[in-house]
Amino acid sequence: MTKRVAIYLRVSTRDQNTDNQRRELMAVTKRAGWTVVEVYEDHGISGAKGRDKRPAFDAMLKAVTARQIDMVAAWAIDRLGRSLQHLVAFIEDLRAAGCDLYVHQQHLDTTSPSGRAMFGMCSVFAEFEREMIRERVNAGLARTKAKGTRLGRGSTKDAERWGTTKAVIATKVKALRAQGMGKMKIAKTLGIGTGTVQRILA
Repeated sequence: MTKRVAIYLRVSTRDQNTDNQRRELMAVTKRAGWTVVEVYEDHGISGAKGRDKRPAFDAMLKAVTARQIDMVAAWAIDRLGRSLQHLVAFIEDLRAAGCDLYVHQQHLDTTSPSGRAMFGMCSVFAEFEREMIRERVNAGLARTKAKGTRLGRGSTKDAERWGTTKAVIATKVKALRAQGMGKMKIAKTLGIGTGTVQRILA
């Protein structure tokens, strides 16, 4: 079965264009026999910005989550993001949806053994990131308690699990979302339900 591919293009400034990226990636998909179902383009947007500030990137990830595409193709890894945090979140979203990744400049193709190994390494980094976030949250709560501030309990089971208020959970959810993290990843990172994440972001 032919792969359904989404091509992602991005340039940081308005006076640049994506013609070269588009031409090379179209040639690659043609040689491989893949079917391009959509070309997503963010024009004049820095890769340092989170998912919420990159409309085409966000739309593409929604298509990934809906399993409308089988592979994302990009010109170079820095077209996808300029921070390790954003890249790990992106790759985790692809892994969760069973979507492959092709990056032309770095010769990365996750349908190959070396590409799949890269996916595995990113999952290790993602777990490390989640543990660091948990440690920072717990350390912050400990400092608050040490100062004598009383922490109330939220009305949800998620709030009780954290032993903190819904306001604190909401703040963490919104902060992670602003960094470009997907809803499922936020829920997994904070150990709360996806329904809770959706209610907060709504």
